[in-house]
Amino acid sequence: MPYYLYILRCGDNSLYTGITTDVARRLAAHQSGKGAKYTRGRGPLTLVYQEELPDKPSALRRELAVKALTREEKLALIQRGSA
Repeated sequence: MPYYLYILRCGDNSLYTGITTDVARRLAAHQSGKGAKYTRGRGPLTLVYQEELPDKPSALRRELAVKALTREEKLALIQRGSA
């Protein structure tokens, strides 16, 4: 089952990175206030990046790698491959 890494742009212009098996469902959860604590109250939320990974371990490794990037590096990643 594929997993997806995704990046959201929050209303305060911050970026949130996560993984899921269903990006649309997860985005809806974030937008309804039932997603990550970080995104609550930071709307509107916009999906700005996603990439498919083959499995959960790969997705977790990729999430850690992306979270370690600087903001500028994340913005460059988003520019290279928008959602």
